[in-house]
Amino acid sequence: MKFYCANSDFKKANIVLAGVPYDGTSSFRPGSRFGPEAAREASYAIESYSPYQNRDLRDIKICDIGDLPLSFGDKKLNFNIIESFADKIIHKRKKLISIGGEHLISYPIIKSFKKKYKNLCVVHIDAHSDLIDSYRGEKFSHATVMRRVAEIVGFKNLYQLGIRSLNKTDMLLPFRDTNMHLFNLNKAEEYAEKIRGLPVYVSLDLDVLDPSVLPGTGTPEPGGVTYKELLRCILSLKELNIVGGDVVELSPHYDSSGVSGIAAAVIVREFFLFE
Repeated sequence: MKFYCANSDFKKANIVLAGVPYDGTSSFRPGSRFGPEAAREASYAIESYSPYQNRDLRDIKICDIGDLPLSFGDKKLNFNIIESFADKIIHKRKKLISIGGEHLISYPIIKSFKKKYKNLCVVHIDAHSDLIDSYRGEKFSHATVMRRVAEIVGFKNLYQLGIRSLNKTDMLLPFRDTNMHLFNLNKAEEYAEKIRGLPVYVSLDLDVLDPSVLPGTGTPEPGGVTYKELLRCILSLKELNIVGGDVVELSPHYDSSGVSGIAAAVIVREFFLFE
């Protein structure tokens, strides 16, 4: 199944959508490997037209390339597959939007983008800082992914929004006072002004939404934002030079209503319409 209206031929497409169904380091509730397909299925429940942007998916050339063929447990192999795939998409001058999968999938994708864009900035929207250096002995984990990303792009080029779960040591990191915004998304416009004109990658963990809005995620965190607050944040970034992005941590089986998948699909639609 392809995402709604993502039927363009690869050569003609401006945007490529890829599912990255990996959740090998999920530490609480696994299942985000089913996220890409759930988001695609839910996309048929929403309109192609966005009243927020006055644009329609039917007017954009999007190729849904399907899910990457990943190993269930071989992390290193999966990194190689994901990075190699992203290299090819970037080389073809396409914008890559990925649906996870757990948040660790962002690491090999951003690593690939960094090869192309030396001054790459990353906007990270999440409930969790994901900045600890090692989680249960693992350097590469959904809980450490932004620490690894910061080592690639530089801490000064990582901008965090919505954080409400973090380690005490995160507060000692050099960028904490300028580029980490706790509890809400109010700094989005300020960040946008700082990075205007630079290449930007947006990584959005769906658990930034309150669990009452989106229960279908692996590590729900109370005290989150509403959908309207998240949408306002996303739209404040639309004029930036967004070269790629991901939407991660949809675990559909924890929401029998299916609303979480629909929320994810709408967010992906808005990402597409930035083109």
